[in-house]
This record gives sequence, structure tokens and C-alpha cells, in this order.
Amino acid sequence: MAAAAAASIRERQTVALKRMLNFNVPHVKNSTGEPVWKVLIYDRFGQDIISPLLSVKELRDMGITLHLLLHSDRDPIPDVPAVYFVMPTEENIDRMCQDLRNQLYESYYLNFISAISRSKLEDIANAALAASAVTQVAKVFDQYLNFITLEDDMFVLCNQNKELVSYRAINRPDITDTEMETVMDTIVDSLFCFFVTLGAVPIIRCSRGTAAEMVAVKLDKKLRENLRDARNSLFTGDTLGAGQFSFQRPLLVLVDRNIDLATPLHHTWTYQALVHDVLDFHLNRVNLEESSGVENSPAGARPKRKNKKSYDLTPVDKFWQKHKGSPFPEVAESVQQELESYRAQEDEVKRLKSIMGLEGEDEGAISMLSDNTAKLTSAVSSLPELLEKKRLIDLHTNVATAVLEHIKARKLDVYFEYEEKIMSKTTLDKSLLDIISDPDAGTPEDKMRLFLIYYISAQQAPSEADLEQYKKALTDAGCNLNPLQYIKQWKAFAKMASAPTSYGNTTTKPMGLLSRVMNTGSQFVMEGVKNLVLKQQNLPVTRILDNLMEMKSNPETDDYRYFDPKMLRGNDSSVPRNKNPFQEGKQGKHILYGCSELFNATQFIKQLSQLGQK
Repeated sequence: MAAAAAASIRERQTVALKRMLNFNVPHVKNSTGEPVWKVLIYDRFGQDIISPLLSVKELRDMGITLHLLLHSDRDPIPDVPAVYFVMPTEENIDRMCQDLRNQLYESYYLNFISAISRSKLEDIANAALAASAVTQVAKVFDQYLNFITLEDDMFVLCNQNKELVSYRAINRPDITDTEMETVMDTIVDSLFCFFVTLGAVPIIRCSRGTAAEMVAVKLDKKLRENLRDARNSLFTGDTLGAGQFSFQRPLLVLVDRNIDLATPLHHTWTYQALVHDVLDFHLNRVNLEESSGVENSPAGARPKRKNKKSYDLTPVDKFWQKHKGSPFPEVAESVQQELESYRAQEDEVKRLKSIMGLEGEDEGAISMLSDNTAKLTSAVSSLPELLEKKRLIDLHTNVATAVLEHIKARKLDVYFEYEEKIMSKTTLDKSLLDIISDPDAGTPEDKMRLFLIYYISAQQAPSEADLEQYKKALTDAGCNLNPLQYIKQWKAFAKMASAPTSYGNTTTKPMGLLSRVMNTGSQFVMEGVKNLVLKQQNLPVTRILDNLMEMKSNPETDDYRYFDPKMLRGNDSSVPRNKNPFQEGKQGKHILYGCSELFNATQFIKQLSQLGQK
């Protein structure tokens, strides 16, 4: 059971989904016989939860012949059961009642992503009665799966309607108390679902006087109420994966984005972060526009349409798993090595095939033939593996080439290096004004990101005269100054000028500035791109988490509130009852990251810009 308790959140959510698709009976692998054929009806929320976890092939293996959106036009399939996976919203319930009236399917397995209210349940019951379909509604389940798992150790709370829980939504000056309650309830519902799926009740820590504290208070209350109802508690008995066998309860640290506004603006240098920063990367899928070749088209002719290609970057992709955290030049080199090893294997198959086709008169050929038969058999049996290898090489060649184009066109290596120096308070070798004023270095947005990092990290805010000079340079470079307007207000309000967020770096390695070109046959000409060594940055969130997990005393976290939903009486104390450090058994710390919305720097700048509008 301990092994089950250590299962990743990705595995747990996948198991829960498979159980649901198997009519809420645990799904047994390698079960003989055909699965029961059925249709899956989901809304956009359900689609977002399922798509990063289950491929179309896996759905088919589970017996899903069709997967359709709830609000699309659907034809009746009267002899097939339907599994629904939707949010319990008013319009979804109405549409499901309409399906019952229209007798679209043989039977209905209704699964709600979040808990459905009693009144809405009654609406469904009334509709089933009116349609004489009571016997066809086979099961109604609350699934508590209202979050999206993107990796083994990473999840997001929202994708649809994410503007509802966005940084901008929470920090709008004109937000009403009722709107704020709705935002907090949305976040708390998702976090509650997360812990039900994890099968564990957390100890909660959060900073005071922030949105994080509001979430903590509400989540503590919701967990407490559920634990009090011993018969119906979601945290007793066989929850998915038996979390109660864990050696230690998890620690949930809730932090507000305002503790670190610089990191989301920082230009990146690792493969996954670059893909997210510069390409259209969404729910583990990257969309690329491929230009369809430059042709001499006659004047006035329509330009050729660009082909759009989508690639899934998932944990099944071994290259992605191995290299997503690597610095970009290493990735380009690895793609090249993979390509060369693939070509060598392909050449070997071709060579063996040509030998097999030799005429039999030559004695040498006959002896070679018998030697090579076994080799060829082995080579042919590995063809599917070879083809899959080729597919992944093509995928990463295309994705890495698209990233490289951005790096070169915008000098992203220069930005990354310069921002690292600003954040770790290292001496700068070039003035900030020079980079902002350089027409060849980056887009207006790149320049604004760089300046905001400088402004947020500065020990002392620049003088008004200096600020005016920067503003003029930014305006001349085509920048919108609204984000700066907001950061200026935020810094004044948070009294951050005297105590800026610290980005101390530990185990600093020298930055290797080896400009180099890869071997001449390479797909990736890296000329002029710096080969930068990553430094270990000690970011604010890392420090806070370290202090709280190790129970260290530190001014940064000493005032954090402490909630234990399992204690009979809620205590409003900052003093933890348990002084033992948090970790996962003997394997060292096991950390899961989650966020209310996952944005890249472009999306974040847009939010700051909207907040800074006068």
C-alpha cells in the first residue's frame, strides 16, 4: 500500500478517469475480452482534464468509440451506453435533461467534475421522471477531479474561464467582495478535489493578509466539514490509492504571486521553458506554423497559406522527459546525435536488404546471406521502434528549430544572461539603456520584460530623472508603458522599495560564454548563440518552501499562519503542533507544484498592462 501512496498525482488522476470510463468500477489491465463499447460526452472542462492524460488510442482501448462535446449537435445512438463527464453548471444540466428527453442513448452514467448540488440533482431526477428514463440513468457520481494534471508533479486549477482566477482578476482595484468570494470558492473547490484525489488531508501554511490566506481559511473549513461527517467523508476508507497509509501528511504552502513578480517575466534558457515562452504551448501540446516554402509568386497573388502542425509533448516521449530541463544548446546537440544514430541504423537495414537481394551464384554472397539473415530479421523486427524514433526526431527537430529562430531573431541568450545578472546582483557589462535602445535586440515586449525585472529587483528605485530617460527609451522602442505603471503602483503599495525580493544564487557556476557552431552537418547552426551554463537560482518560493518544510525560523516565514483541518478546534496560531521536518519517507522531499492559472510572459505582461491602464 505504501507504493500506492507514493503514486504521482498524474497516476492517481489517470486511475480515477479510467475507473470512471469503466462505469466507476476499477479498471483492470490485461483483462481478456472486448471492452464494453460506449460514447464519452464531455464539456470543455472535461476535455481539458482528459486530454493531457489519455490518448485517443487509450480511450479506444477503454471502449470509447466516440468522444463528443456536450453542446455539439449529436445524433441518437440508442443501443449504446453514454458516460458523461461535465461540470455541474446550469446549462450543462439543462442539456443533459434534454438528452434524456430525446432518448439519445441506451443508458446514462453521469459523472460530475465537481460535486453537484442537491437542487440540481433534483432537476435531473425530475427530467428523468418526465422522460420515463429513470431506469436508464445507471449511475450518478461526483468525481472530484476539477484540476488539470500536466506532469507527474505539476497541476493547474483552471484552463477554461481562467481569467476568472487570473492574477488580474484578484488584483483589480475595482473587484467587489462578492466577485472575490467567487474567485476564492473556485480556487478552493479545485484544491479540495486535488486532495480528495491525492487521498490525504494537508497541513496548510500561508502568508497573512493576502489572497492566499483567504484560500487557506476557506479550504480549512471545507476539509474540516468533510472530515466531521464520518459516514460520508471522502478521506476515509478506500479513497483512490489509500492516502491514509502515507507515512506523513502533505504540507500545503499557499503563496501569492506578488511575492515574486520577476520570475514570470524572466527570459528562459531550458527547453521546456523556452517552448512555453516563445511558442504556442498549451496543455502539453505545441502548435507550430510551418511556412510552405518561399516561391516567386506573381505580384498581387495571395501569399501561400502556412501549414499548422500540432505535437504532443508528453511523459511518454523519452527525449522530452530527458531533455525538457536542459539548456537549449545541449538539446540541439542531443537532437543532432539522435538523428545521426537513427541514420546509422537506417543505413544498416538498407545495407542488409541489398545484400539479401544479391544473386546466389557468388559463394561469398551465399555465406554472407546466412550470416545476415539473423541480422536482418532482428533489424526488421525493430522497424516499429525505428519509425517511432524517427517520428520523435522529426518532432523535436521542428520544435527546436522554431525555438532557435526566436532565440536568434530576438537575441534571447543575451536577455537571459543579462537578467540573470540583474537578479543575482552581479556586475553588468553593458548598460540597460544600450540594450533597450538596440533596434536589433528583441521585441518591445522583450525590452519591457527586461526593464521590469530591473525595476522590481532594484535595491533602490531609479531617480525620477533616470526613470524618465528609461521611459523615453522604452517608448522610442515601441513599448506600452502600462505594465510599468502598474508595477510602480504595486511597489509603492507593497513598500517594496526598501526590501526588494531577493534572488540570491547558490552554488554559482561561471557562465560559459562559448560561442560555437555545431558540427558542420548539423540541422542547428548555433553560430552567435551563447552556450550559457545555468546557475542554481534560489527563488523566493524555493526559500519559503525550504523554511516551512524544514521548520526553520526565518523572518520571511515566521508569521505564516498554520491550519490543521484534522484538529477538532481550529486554532488561529502560527505555531505548528508538529516540529518534525516534512518529507516523503526516505526518498527525500517530494514536491508537487500547482497554480491557479499557467501563463507565459506574454500573457502576464498583458495582465499587467490591463491593470496599469488609467
